[in-house]
Amino acid sequence: MSPKRICVDMDEVMADAVAEHLLRYNREFQRNLTKEDLRGKRFWQIVPELHHEALDELLRAADFFEDLDVMPDSPRVLAELQHHYEVFIASAAMEVPNSFNPKFRWLQRHFPFIPYTHIVFCGDKSILRADYLIDDNPRQLAAFSGEGILYDAPHNVAVTGYTRVRNWLEIEKLFLGQR
Repeated sequence: MSPKRICVDMDEVMADAVAEHLLRYNREFQRNLTKEDLRGKRFWQIVPELHHEALDELLRAADFFEDLDVMPDSPRVLAELQHHYEVFIASAAMEVPNSFNPKFRWLQRHFPFIPYTHIVFCGDKSILRADYLIDDNPRQLAAFSGEGILYDAPHNVAVTGYTRVRNWLEIEKLFLGQR
């Protein structure tokens, strides 16, 4: 019997893209927005409409995805998960096509133990064939045919109907128990 398969999203699950987006926006517009300001909202809902185009441009900058902070404990837990599950990284990179190369380099730098054959860049995660998908985006989880695990993020606090994990220690406990 083959091991169960887990697909893991990158942004806001493995990589802290919101922190980088906030940093760049605050620097560009001399603001002091925080993750708490985003609680229950999308970034575009809390900034003036006049800034929407710039907000999008910040996200699409060639270096945006290159140096994102790694979510605490994710490298250690993912390495351990690989001993018990078949782990794939699944990023909806089609939403920001210039992110492919930076995301791949980021994965090689921070998660060198994940083989390139287990990295999937896609748009619609309904194409994934796995037992679990860990993702912060409820739209992707709704389209997924396996069990969706919602990774807590400011924009999804009101979402229900999925097992929610707040950090990688909770993922470790959920999938590996008290090993």
